[in-house]
Amino acid sequence: MLTALSLVLAAPPTVRIVHSGLACNIEEERYSERVYTIREGETLELTCLVTGHPRPQIRWTKTAGSASDRFQDSSVFNETLRISNIQRHQGGRYYCKAENGLGSPAIKSIRVDVYYLDDPVVTVHQSIGEAKEQFYYERTVFLRCVANSNPPVRYSWRRGQEVLLQGSDKGVEIYEPFFTQGETKILKLKNLRPQDYANYSCIASVRNVCSIPDKMVSFRLSNKTASPSIKLLVDDPIVVNPGEAITLVCVTTGGEPAPSLTWVRSAGVLPEKTVLNGGTLTIPAITSEDAGTYSCIANNNVGNPAKKSTNIIVRALKKGRFWITPDPYHKDDNIQIGREVKISCQVEAIPSEELTFSWFKNGRPLRSSERMVITQTDPDVSPGTTNLDIIDLKFTDFGTYTCVASLKGGGISDISIDVNISSSTVPPNLTVPQEKSPLVTREGDTIELQCQVTGKPKPIILWSRADKEVAMPDGGMQTESYDGILRIVNVSREMTGTYRCQTSQYNGFNVKPREALVQLIVQYPPAVEPTFLEIRQGQGRSITMSCRVLRAYPTRVLTYEWRLGTKLLRTGQFDMQDSTEYTIGSLSRDSYGIYNCNIINEAGAGRCSFLVTGKAYAPEFYYDTYNPLWQNRPRVYSYSLQWTQMNPDAVDRILAYRLGIRQAGQQRWWEQEITVNGNIQKGELITYNLTELIKPEAYEVRLTPITRFGEGDSTIRVIKYSGEFHCGFEDGNICLFTQDDTDNFDWTKQSTATRDTKYTPNTGPNADRTGSKEGFYMYIETSRPRLEGEKARLVSPVFSVAPKNPYGATNTAYCFSFYYHMYGQHIGSLNVYLRLKGQTAIENPLWSSSGNKGQHWNQARVNINPPTSFQLIFEGIRGPGIEGDIAIDDVSIVEGECMKSDQPANNLRSGAVGTLEHIRLIPVIILMSVLSHQR
Repeated sequence: MLTALSLVLAAPPTVRIVHSGLACNIEEERYSERVYTIREGETLELTCLVTGHPRPQIRWTKTAGSASDRFQDSSVFNETLRISNIQRHQGGRYYCKAENGLGSPAIKSIRVDVYYLDDPVVTVHQSIGEAKEQFYYERTVFLRCVANSNPPVRYSWRRGQEVLLQGSDKGVEIYEPFFTQGETKILKLKNLRPQDYANYSCIASVRNVCSIPDKMVSFRLSNKTASPSIKLLVDDPIVVNPGEAITLVCVTTGGEPAPSLTWVRSAGVLPEKTVLNGGTLTIPAITSEDAGTYSCIANNNVGNPAKKSTNIIVRALKKGRFWITPDPYHKDDNIQIGREVKISCQVEAIPSEELTFSWFKNGRPLRSSERMVITQTDPDVSPGTTNLDIIDLKFTDFGTYTCVASLKGGGISDISIDVNISSSTVPPNLTVPQEKSPLVTREGDTIELQCQVTGKPKPIILWSRADKEVAMPDGGMQTESYDGILRIVNVSREMTGTYRCQTSQYNGFNVKPREALVQLIVQYPPAVEPTFLEIRQGQGRSITMSCRVLRAYPTRVLTYEWRLGTKLLRTGQFDMQDSTEYTIGSLSRDSYGIYNCNIINEAGAGRCSFLVTGKAYAPEFYYDTYNPLWQNRPRVYSYSLQWTQMNPDAVDRILAYRLGIRQAGQQRWWEQEITVNGNIQKGELITYNLTELIKPEAYEVRLTPITRFGEGDSTIRVIKYSGEFHCGFEDGNICLFTQDDTDNFDWTKQSTATRDTKYTPNTGPNADRTGSKEGFYMYIETSRPRLEGEKARLVSPVFSVAPKNPYGATNTAYCFSFYYHMYGQHIGSLNVYLRLKGQTAIENPLWSSSGNKGQHWNQARVNINPPTSFQLIFEGIRGPGIEGDIAIDDVSIVEGECMKSDQPANNLRSGAVGTLEHIRLIPVIILMSVLSHQR
């Protein structure tokens, strides 16, 4: 049967964070913030519990900890955040955000504190002269112990088996340097004595928090203890040719205990191909990328580490260029007989001091003379450059000049640069072919911008945007071209604009740059709105669809066409308007479908799509139902399925729903029709009770609305069996708990955010059990007119228990747990009783506590074994004054015994005998809804 509650249910989201996994029980909750403490290497598991309708979307993010570590720049979009093998850098604050479009998003956070303890390290230092080779008598020695940890570490020292304490030995002083803030412990041995030469042990401890064991390190101090010294058996620097193998040898020359040797590279990590063998480092087939400073470091934790370095230089020659400079004393850019001309050559050389140049004319060596002056530019002004000045140019000087760059050490191929000087050697000129500007292309195409360069020799062409602030398509500010062509792949509309090409001095004339401009115009198809819109309407009614142009290039010659599938409905052309409409006069089944409006220009088409149908919208399942699960017989359970109807009147009145159900993993659906009487209101909660579901199977449920025009869209969800009862007093009916009519006053539902501003200070919670100021709990208000000894009793719903197993005990137990808050100088008592079915006059005491327990929540857990249906009763008794508020929260019943480590020592067992096979998790009174049919 269908039970419908007329309740406007659209609700903004709420959220709270719960955790499982391997947390340490160390200040798990504080009132200023929530803290989750976990040991490094364990599994972090946080769950975000949300309410709200429609179902909110959940997102986990993280800040702090490391440098804004956000799960490798991604967020987690499900309820449970799980991090296996958590590391220290993953500590920090984690945020759960829930939003469903109603009101502001709900956000809660929890701080994750990762605990760890690294191995301690002992270093030894001397007060006078760290360069001393030995630790002589009458010297003061410092043993420094350091260990990285969270929480802060505590240190202790031993000499042999003797525990050293401050004041236990006049020759020993133990202290912490102020600047280390507890991270370091120093053992000072004043004026070394013979008995000070011994084994010393430093023990680092975090007091076994998170079960982290203590760690110890030992050091033997003797009269031979000395800091390390080393030497390198190599030159500095080392100059090698690429492809050669290089070996660096580092040996120790002193130190006790024996130092360890490591190699490091100043520019980062060692090359992957490096071979290490003790103090020997070998780099096979070295390349220019392997060049840099390499250091050998010796360390034995005595004094300062010893370090020696050498620089590896790999020979290289690259980037050969030239330029021609006409007579600088005349303004003419051309080369003329009788005037001076200079040829310059430049290369990049490593090492620069090995660079040499040779000049040739027509293949014959040239030597510097009065008319042919060869110079090498100052390396600080223009490194790697040589010049050939030809004074008073003659016809006989025409020819091919070659400059050859080489390195003195050899092993590197020379670079030869040819420069032709003749009557045809003329400065460059740039032009743009007439058909190449403006250049029109379409978005996504490949285009070539062209500048024609004349002259001899032809220089390198530099491309840039005319607007100097705008980058080139490749992201740089300038692009080189050897043929004057700029090729752009996958052109976008942002690349529209003017481009500048200009000559470079390289491989050409060193004269004022020539330049030209090329205009690029990128055409793109119309951008339109809406790109997709769903329209639902009842049959016989009219529908108007509108498609609007946002931007397009070119904007002229815009045409449109309306289609239903492949059928052409209408075409036209834009004049002054920027939109087009199409109207369906009377919607019918034949007019259902996807309508496309294509708006077209020379570059392509933009499309608006409209899904038109007379089908009803899909329903939305309601996931916040208070404990929708209950059991009425041992092998079956029932489920309270609830939903709201999205836009119930969009098409027509909903007449019924077709309900389909099948076991998870099965193919066949079992279906029935649920009749709806009257009109469904927007936000109205609809309930249908599913019965005879087999434990512990999960089921898929499909729900389809039906109107007089036929079936609407379906929605599917999965329901699962759970043998648990939980109540956080968040819903309006406080989980069907009721006030006892025989008591003196009532329990009150309360949250910190909504409590009276005149509340009594120094008593009661500052937040609910989860730390939320918006979360609810139940409490007794002990202000006047309440009197000492008065009672408030809160009675649970009836929990149904299966009949006793006729074949003997099943040994099944259930853990009843709740959180309680008893803070204030006038706290009375909190008692919990078990009332069995048919024994209303008899109440079995389960648990009791009295007096001030501090400003925090405590958890109580009690094993129960009732043989029949039962209720639980919370009884709060007012103390001697007004500062005596008592609160409870998060009541649960879970199948299985409570964990022994959490079992309170003072709990009281019920006097009931027998065992319990199943516990019914919703009050039996709800079962009456299966038999009722109301709206």
